[in-house]
Formats: sequence, C-alpha cells, structure tokens
Amino acid sequence: MSNFIAKKLQRGIYLKEQQFFRLREQVYQKSGIYIPNNKRYFLERRFIDCMKATMIQDSVAYYNLLRYDKSGRHLQTFIEALTVNETYFFREFEQLRCFAEEVLPIVGAKKKQGLKIWSAGCSTGEEAYTLAIILLEMLDGEIRSKSTILATDINQQVLEIAEKGIYDERAIRKVPLPYRSKYFTSLSQGYQVIPRLKRMIDFRQTNILDSTIMPFAETIDVIFCRNVLIYFDDNSRHKAVLNFFKALRSGGFIFLGHAESMSRITDIFQLQKFKDIIIYQKPM
Repeated sequence: MSNFIAKKLQRGIYLKEQQFFRLREQVYQKSGIYIPNNKRYFLERRFIDCMKATMIQDSVAYYNLLRYDKSGRHLQTFIEALTVNETYFFREFEQLRCFAEEVLPIVGAKKKQGLKIWSAGCSTGEEAYTLAIILLEMLDGEIRSKSTILATDINQQVLEIAEKGIYDERAIRKVPLPYRSKYFTSLSQGYQVIPRLKRMIDFRQTNILDSTIMPFAETIDVIFCRNVLIYFDDNSRHKAVLNFFKALRSGGFIFLGHAESMSRITDIFQLQKFKDIIIYQKPM
C-alpha cells in the first residue's frame, strides 16, 4: 500500500462521507451486517484490499462497481471480506459438552428418524465437522445413521474450503488425540476429514435473514449460531432470530456465542440453564 493511501486511511477520508454511508447501507441491506461509524477505518481497509484484488486503480471506479454492478458479484466479494472467519475444531468446549451430554438425550429421546442440526454461519466448516463427530460418538443405531447437519454461510469462499475438509495443525489443535486418528487422514498439506463426516453435512450458501430461501421450517432440532449475530444491528438480529424460531421444531434448542444474549433480542425463546451453560429453547 502506498504512503499516500496509508495516510488517507489514517485520516479516515479514503471514502467520502456520503460514499461511506451509502456503501454501508448497501452492505446492510444485502447481508444485515452493520458497520458503525467507529469502524469506518475497518470498512475502508477492506475496500482498499478488494479494490487492489480487482486491479482497479481508481477508488471512484471501484465504488461505482460495488454500487451498480447488476450481477452483485463484486458486492458479495466485498461483504465476504468484512467477515472474520477465525475458528477451529471443538471451539467453546463447554457448550459442546452440554450439547453432547445434556441436549442430545433430550432431543433424541423419542426420535427414530434421525436428528437435524443446523450450523448457521459455519465459516470454513470446523464447527459442522465437530458436531458430526459428536453425533457419531454419542448416538447409536438408526438415529445415528439418519442424523444430518445443515451448514450454511453467506460467504461462498469459506464454504468451498469447508467442502474440501482439509485443515492445518492450528485448526485441529483442540481435537482429542483419539479423534484425530479416527476422523482425520494425515496429508502432506495438513489433515483431511474422513468421507463419513462429509456425507453427514449439507453445505449451502444462505443468508440467515432471508426467510424465502429456507425450505426447512420446523425441521431443525438444534441450531448453533455462535458469534454471528454480533455483526448485526438490533433489527437484523430480530429478523434472524425469527427465522431460527420458524426453523426449529417445538422443543428445539439454539446455542449462541458467549457474548450474545437472546433476552436482548426477543422473549419468544425460553431460557434453559444446564450445568455450566445457558441456552435457549423453543416452547413445546
């Protein structure tokens, strides 16, 4: 990055104020992601990175491309650059323990046709594959063979990584050693999940704010949507949560990130306290 661009970014004026507001609104309308005024520098840095990737030298030309490209492809790429996709296997272990030891016996007690779990905002797939491992370890018989995981994200690039299922040492550092040999194949470039795990997961590009493209109303037993709603404003959070409510079966559960609270969004879910974790349940 040239010193000229760096200085303009430091002053927060690479995008004119009106351009910043319009681009922020366009991102918000498309994805629900809201960039507050104090994150303007962050948006402008991503703007520069994406502009350089397209080989466009003029900021106005790239801004107009984002605004008026009818295909929406460039805006989608820009939105994907705004999301942070840092994750790893068995992240926030206490929640996963609660899911495995306390929630699964509840949702699977009377079901023979298999469970359906939704990893919403699945990023590069570590959470979805972790949930698949847990289902294989904790369920038996017919319910295990018929259980599936729906894994969605707005970002097509991270979904392509997830579908390949190849990860480095850092991503699997929390995987218990017995599970490494059981569910991963060692490769020269890292570790690949075994085909059995892949067959359990349906990866789809989905915007959780768009209820018209969710053909799974009242079919989901458990939703994991951790550290996703932090990108949204209150209105977008409410829309997303209503879609989760519609997707869940009666009595189904939803896990949010530790810094997220359903009570700040809506009272349609019931708060449930387990040993060390608070999660939310759709009323029976």
